[in-house]
Amino acid sequence: MTYFFVFLLQSLLPISILLGASWAIKPAVPSVKTIIWLSLFGLISGVILRLGLPTSQMANLIVTLIFLSTFLLFALSQWTNSAKLTLCWQFILMLIAGATWAKDPNITALTNTDIINTDFILNLSAVIFGVILCFAVSTWLYFLLKQQQKTKGKSTALFALSFMLWFALVIPLVGELLLIFMKLQLIELTKVRLSFAAKSGAITTWLNTICLTVMFINLGIFIFQTHFKRTLQAKIEQDPIKKRKKLALVQVSKRLINWGTLAIIFISASQLYWVQVASRPPQLSEAVPVVLDQNEAIHIPIEQVKDGKLHRFVWIADDGKAVRFFVINRQPNKLSLAAVFDACLLCGDQGYVMQGNQVVCVGCGVHMFIPSIGKPGGCNPVPIEDWKQTENELIIHRTSLEDGLNLFSTIVEIEVLDPISGAKLKNTQTEHKYSFENRTYFFENKENLELFRNNPEKYLSNENGKEE
Repeated sequence: MTYFFVFLLQSLLPISILLGASWAIKPAVPSVKTIIWLSLFGLISGVILRLGLPTSQMANLIVTLIFLSTFLLFALSQWTNSAKLTLCWQFILMLIAGATWAKDPNITALTNTDIINTDFILNLSAVIFGVILCFAVSTWLYFLLKQQQKTKGKSTALFALSFMLWFALVIPLVGELLLIFMKLQLIELTKVRLSFAAKSGAITTWLNTICLTVMFINLGIFIFQTHFKRTLQAKIEQDPIKKRKKLALVQVSKRLINWGTLAIIFISASQLYWVQVASRPPQLSEAVPVVLDQNEAIHIPIEQVKDGKLHRFVWIADDGKAVRFFVINRQPNKLSLAAVFDACLLCGDQGYVMQGNQVVCVGCGVHMFIPSIGKPGGCNPVPIEDWKQTENELIIHRTSLEDGLNLFSTIVEIEVLDPISGAKLKNTQTEHKYSFENRTYFFENKENLELFRNNPEKYLSNENGKEE
């Protein structure tokens, strides 16, 4: 829910602030209904346009050029006072906002369900509320700047417009355009150009913060230049009629300040919650280390894992690779154990967590159907093959664990022995290694590696040459 709200604001809030500032410097404004319906039509049209566009680089190039040109023309048009032209910009910029939002690859998660469940309702509600909030901010800024103009002209509106337009919207588009040119090999790929494209694109992650800054600065200017002045004038005014009028203006200022402060606090809290809490992946519980016995197998007591919780374990392979797996009882009323690797073929080794009574994939957030854990396919964890269950324990052989080596990337630093010289080495600090019969051996120099490679059986009689 928080994701859809925050990322909708990134696309829609900058445009809303631009349009609010634009209308504030126009002498006439059409009806509110006209602006709202035109905005919604533009927003929906942008979403449909983006979802219907081909995914080719040429299509991205054309769209980026159009968007960049549109923002430049919009800036130039602010020197005119045409309300009809501003209505056109209302539709066009809202279309860009909708297209930008629909570019988010996670947008399909809104409707990625066959039923109307709680998640769908919450996510859709977040989107609707985000749209309403952006319209409200635009309206608030319009009235704020209109009140400001009565004393200080258009300076605040122009500040917000230029700041948001050039820094927050145009620069990322220039970076994206440069990146597309390099992908199409229209210009040479260089480190400087690639760095600019990456850094300019990162500005989009700060859009909500930039919008909050613009709102805060405009609010501060209004308080010090308009509200304080009105308050002082109301205090010193002696004529009763004029005093009531000035007090009414003070009340208008207070409402604008209160609503602006409330919006800033709410958006700030939402953004902060997303950055500090919601965007962080769930933390995996600590994995219990396991070691092989003399029969090259591990033994896990059933009593330890039959409670229906996710029990995570880790086995360190010969090359130091950490192979995680977990055991879970899939049925609440009977023993139905599943032993699976803590990874899936789709999301990699990000793992799974237990949230309440549900198992959730950290990579994509999919909730697992617990009775299906242990079966292959989809986002299910990769099953461990050929494990055995006795009356008291669960047994997993080394060869079954080795099947999961390619699923994981974490390397743990361990001490190993050179099978030729017996020298103690660190697996992460030597470049000379060789795999033989599903074991990895490390060597202190290239000469020892070549000796072992030419006749490994000669040195394997010494068990100290194998990693523990």
